[in-house]
Amino acid sequence: MRRNYKKEDLPVDKIRKFLEPGPIVLVSSRWKEETNIMSMGWHTVMEFSPSRIGCFITGANHSYDMIRKSKECVINIPTVNLLDEVIGIGNSSGEKTDKFKKFKLTPEEADKVKAPLIKECYANFECKVVDESLLHKYSFFILEVVKAHAAVYPKYPTTVHYRGEGIFMISGKNISKVRKFKPQNL
Repeated sequence: MRRNYKKEDLPVDKIRKFLEPGPIVLVSSRWKEETNIMSMGWHTVMEFSPSRIGCFITGANHSYDMIRKSKECVINIPTVNLLDEVIGIGNSSGEKTDKFKKFKLTPEEADKVKAPLIKECYANFECKVVDESLLHKYSFFILEVVKAHAAVYPKYPTTVHYRGEGIFMISGKNISKVRKFKPQNL
């Protein structure tokens, strides 16, 4: 049923709770012998084939230089059971903390990149930086997924989506509308 909404002005710095693009991810990186994990919500699918993802990582984040220098990372998809770890990782700096040890996460060797996979995550996407043209001005990395790993069950994981201001949304009910799509748009 359609609805007409009563609206009021909203400060522009509060719009993120309506636009966050997808699940919170954990980005793991390696530079030389050091590893790190960061929580990230600002990412977007840019292309299907080759599979490209754009993401914002501020230069003040320890992972920024590690990914810029190594030109690779892993995007790991946690489920709701890792929400406390996601928050803790986001609240700590990798400059002084081994986040794998502190949050009792298991690094696993990747196939195509040196950055580690996170074993406890539902899916892991090994990525290479393929375009740095927006880094200096916008801190925006363009990544290409070179290898993907995903659990076979459940088909639709319970991912966590950040709404801003300390509020999370957990993925819920799935509704299939496959019959309404043109095959080329699936």
